[in-house]
Amino acid sequence: METIDYTALIKLGYRQHTAKNIIRQAKCWLVENGYEFYLNKRCGVVPTYAVEKMIGIKIEGGSCNG
Repeated sequence: METIDYTALIKLGYRQHTAKNIIRQAKCWLVENGYEFYLNKRCGVVPTYAVEKMIGIKIEGGSCNG
């Protein structure tokens, strides 16, 4: 499973606050779908497919975390 964090979104051109909000929204969506692991506020890495759902575009490339 490919994962992504907010620094990868910054590299894609998003501002820091926007990138963190996208990760936060993805975590909320994952929790709503039964992945309670993402209730942890220290978890800053989410599956790439969750971020793709939030921003509406396909993220190309390998693992994007860090």
